[in-house]
Amino acid sequence: MKLIDKRVALHFPGFEPLDGAAHRARYERTARQSASVWGYNVATGAAGEGHYVSFDVSTGADGWQTQTRVHVFDHNALVQRLRMGNTASRIAAGFLSFWQVVREGGMAGYFRHAWRFGLFFIFPFLLTAFAILITLQILTLHYWLGLPGWHVGWSAPLAAIFFIFGFLPFSERFHTLHLFADWEMAVALARMDRPDFNDWLEQCATSMREALNVEADEYVISSHSMGSSVAAHVVGILLEREPDVFKGKRVVFTTLGGAILQCALMSSATLLRSRVGLIARCPDIFWLDVQCLTDSINFYKVPVVSVSGHPDAPQASMIHIRVRQMLTPEHYKKIRGDQLRVHRQYVLGPDMKSSFDFTLLTAGPMPASVFAYPEQDKLPACE
Repeated sequence: MKLIDKRVALHFPGFEPLDGAAHRARYERTARQSASVWGYNVATGAAGEGHYVSFDVSTGADGWQTQTRVHVFDHNALVQRLRMGNTASRIAAGFLSFWQVVREGGMAGYFRHAWRFGLFFIFPFLLTAFAILITLQILTLHYWLGLPGWHVGWSAPLAAIFFIFGFLPFSERFHTLHLFADWEMAVALARMDRPDFNDWLEQCATSMREALNVEADEYVISSHSMGSSVAAHVVGILLEREPDVFKGKRVVFTTLGGAILQCALMSSATLLRSRVGLIARCPDIFWLDVQCLTDSINFYKVPVVSVSGHPDAPQASMIHIRVRQMLTPEHYKKIRGDQLRVHRQYVLGPDMKSSFDFTLLTAGPMPASVFAYPEQDKLPACE
C-alpha cells in the first residue's frame, strides 16, 4: 500500500460556538494526544490568513513522513448570529423551527429511522415547554387560590424568578438554547431560503475549489455532525458546476456522527437530497460514514444515501465505533452523561488505540480509506 506523503484535508466542524482559531487549537491538542497514544511525532503550524483557518500538520516516525494542509470551514459567524437576541426571542425562534421540522415530516422520519435521534430532537422543546407551563402556573397561582387580582404583584415576580434563575441555569446543563439555534440552522440548510446561509455556502465552495488546485496524494473532506450537511451542500455545488472536478484525485468524503438526515428528512430539502445523490454517484469519491452506538445524535446503522432517496446509488461505507473503546474507563464514566460531549469524541483525541482516530484519518500516513476496515493497521508496520 502506497503511503501518503502529501495530503489536503478540508474539515467542516459541527454546530459549536468555536471560531477557526479555536478549532485549530483543538486540532493541535487532539493531534498531540493521538501522537502520544500511537507513538509518532506531530507538529502543528500556525494558522494562515484567509476567509477560513488553514494550517500545516506534519506527522512522522521511522520510515515515513506525511505533510498535510488542513482547512477548517467553521461556521461560527452563523452560530453566533443564531445565538443573538434576548431569551424570549431565541425561545420563540426555536419553537418555530420545531414546528417547521414537524410540519415537513422531519420528526416522523427521525423516529422511523433512529428513535434515539427523535428523542434528542424533542427533548429540549419538551423541557422548555414544561418549564413554561410551570411558570404560567406560578403566575396564576393567586387565581387558583381564590385571591384578588392584585396578588399578581407577588406571583409574577415569583414566576420570573423561577424561570430566569431556576430553569434557565438548569437548562444549560442540556445546552437547551444552543440546541434551539441548532435546529434553526437545520431548517435553513433544508429550505435553502436564507441568503446569508446560501452566500456562505458559495464562499465555502469557492475556497474548496481553490484548495483542490494544490497537488496532493489524497484529499480528505471530513465533516462532523451538522457540518456533514454543510459539506454535502458544498461538495454538491462543485459537482453541479464541474462534474469532473475530482477526476484523477484520491478523494475520501468522511461523515463523522453525520447528521445529513437531520436536514435531508425534511420535505423541503430537495436540493440537499439531490446533492447527496451526486456525491454517492461520483466515481472519484470514497464515502466513509462513521457511526457510534453510544452516540444518540447520529443515525446509527441508517444508510444515509438510500434514505435520502437514492437506493440505487452506491452506498456509503459504514463503520461503527465505540467511544468506550477510545477512552479509559474513568474518562468515559466522566463524559457519558453529556451526550453532546460524547458526540464530539469523533474529533477529539483518544486515550488508547482503537479502530478510529481523527488525527490519523486527516493527517496520518495511511490512506484514509483504511478506516473502512477495522482490522487494517492505521500506521505502517515497523521494520
